[in-house]
Amino acid sequence: MPTHAACPPTELLRAATAAVEAACRATRSVHDRPGEIHAHLKEDRSPVTIADFAAQAVVVLTLERLLPPPLRLVGEERPEVLEGEAGRTLLDAATAAVRTVLPDVRPEDVIAAVHRGTAEPDARGFWTLDPVDGTKGFLRRQQYAVALAFIADGRPSVAALGCPHLPAAIDGDVDSSDPRGCLASATLGGGATIRPLGTADGDARRIRAARWSPSTGIVSCESVESSHSKQDRTAAVLARCGSSAPPVRLDSQCKYAVVARGQAHAYLRLPTKKDYVERIWDHAAGSLVATEAGAVVTDCEGRPLDFRHGRGLERNRGIVAASPELHPRLIEAIART
Repeated sequence: MPTHAACPPTELLRAATAAVEAACRATRSVHDRPGEIHAHLKEDRSPVTIADFAAQAVVVLTLERLLPPPLRLVGEERPEVLEGEAGRTLLDAATAAVRTVLPDVRPEDVIAAVHRGTAEPDARGFWTLDPVDGTKGFLRRQQYAVALAFIADGRPSVAALGCPHLPAAIDGDVDSSDPRGCLASATLGGGATIRPLGTADGDARRIRAARWSPSTGIVSCESVESSHSKQDRTAAVLARCGSSAPPVRLDSQCKYAVVARGQAHAYLRLPTKKDYVERIWDHAAGSLVATEAGAVVTDCEGRPLDFRHGRGLERNRGIVAASPELHPRLIEAIART
């Protein structure tokens, strides 16, 4: 059976950016009506909202419209909570959000689309999606991302990273909610770009990771949630590598975009638990954007991220994304800290 790996990267990128643009509009429609943001807890106690389901449905339906069948998408959300009488209120709210970009969609179409986004990885090629990466940031009305990537031969080859609240300008305030947001995208070997959401592809500009030298202070970013990364160890690692400013804390794969466009030298995610396994959808899109902008992205032991082992980065531990001059120092400092 043919897969999208046979499609030209430019065709995949056009479809990916269109899908993420549409999903960002749907999530924004929810965000603009705070009284309708219903947060539920999944089995792992992490929150999920109507925006998560709406975004996953929009991405699936848009990709199916723009690309030949079949679509294989490994998404984060599952449709069970939308089903039956118990899920009707949530389903109706998610459908209303989808209809802001796809007006003719029915509730049953939304459930079916979310379900089609629960495929298993395929070595021949597949999409992976985090429909609302950084749900807690979304709930706080701060940073979150819609993160979509195509995986081929065990690594991301196309990425679209929509950041609805992140300013497109490098000097923008990441602590505030930008009224427009931005979209970063990349193809393997083709470089990375960024543009304001809602603008044409021709408005995209190339982005490059910042250079670093020992005489330069380190600007880093990390998760807002202390449960996501050992913040005290991160501070110790950075101290070993030179002077550093207080880290910029923001949710989601927006951190990869901040590194990719030179706003920070490093993003560290040091595991808080021995057995914790990162999910592929949490890093596929952002890691490609950062890598194609010239940053180096590995795990905490310096190994490349390996997307060949199902839904998790089973062969990796933690994340280090950094300027190429700083990255080896960070890996050495982690080993010694």
